Amino acid sequence: MDELRSRGAAGAAAVGRARPVTGAVTLKQVAAEAEVSLATASRVLHRSGGREVRGELAERVQAAAERLGYVSNPHAQALARARSSTVGLIVHEVTDPYFAAIAAGAMHAAHADGVMVMMAATFRDPELELDYLGRLRAQGARGVLLAGSGSTDSRVSGRLAEAIAAFTREGGRVTAIGARPDTRVDAVIPDNATGAANAREHLEALGHRQIGVISGPDTLLTVRQRLDGLGTGLRAVEADFTREGGREAAKRLLAEDTGITALIALNDLMAAGVLAAAKEMGRRVPEDLSVIGFDDLPFAADLSPALTTVRLPLREMGERAMRLLLATSDAPADAQDEDQDKPVTQTVDVPTELVIRSSTARAAQ
Repeated sequence: MDELRSRGAAGAAAVGRARPVTGAVTLKQVAAEAEVSLATASRVLHRSGGREVRGELAERVQAAAERLGYVSNPHAQALARARSSTVGLIVHEVTDPYFAAIAAGAMHAAHADGVMVMMAATFRDPELELDYLGRLRAQGARGVLLAGSGSTDSRVSGRLAEAIAAFTREGGRVTAIGARPDTRVDAVIPDNATGAANAREHLEALGHRQIGVISGPDTLLTVRQRLDGLGTGLRAVEADFTREGGREAAKRLLAEDTGITALIALNDLMAAGVLAAAKEMGRRVPEDLSVIGFDDLPFAADLSPALTTVRLPLREMGERAMRLLLATSDAPADAQDEDQDKPVTQTVDVPTELVIRSSTARAAQ
């Protein structure tokens, strides 16, 4: 407490001491000078976020702003204040349990902040994602959470980057789940590559040498990350990210390569299809064929046999991404990175966990 008082007193005493600053002073510089978060500095100087900051913290921010000669951008503030209390949530499929879990977490966080969520599905069409982002921008949405995977196509990611830049210039904010190439957005980043590597290591430790992969579309960055984590030397078959897609791909792969003793599906829906295909083909799981999924959806433990899978904390990811979006949307549009003149970004790394159940066993000798 004494340290706080002395620091506050020192800040107040320093108000009259001018500090030479070159170029336009940013809110980020003020926050660093006052040793507070960007959101706190914004609430003090712009009354943003609806939560007033008082006392010693407010004094430190005001003193830092005066020392540095900070001047806010009134046009940017007017745009930010004009935005609504609605945020957009863009997913690939509303019926996919993966996105349902993420949406549940995101909506819970939004409700706690008094914000309404508008959800839209792209059906994995990047053109629809661009269209929805444009519509939300036109409606004055406070922010948008992009929950679907980014694209490996640089033309698609480049157009998205332009759309996001236009949205943020008008005071909106964008947060993503997963990396978004060519864009600077706040993001919650699951460690897909490490999760996939752990799945392969588990099978190899059980003595499996002929391992197949049921992959999703390789235009999705999430799929590419998981394939990269699995490494080389595995035979992969591409399929839709659905139960039926996994079933058909597994039947085809197992018919073509009868020596395969284990399959890794890049999501749990496809893994459920793999289990169905194995049963149809007379392959016992795990005695004849070990199966691993990815995501640990709620039904994974209830499959027969219970599915070994790579767990992602999906609901938590949705909550954290929405909190990140709402926190950054409190920051004003003139909160700039002093080096690149682009919105300051943050990332939250999310680890994976291999959950071992009864769908994997030692390879038959």
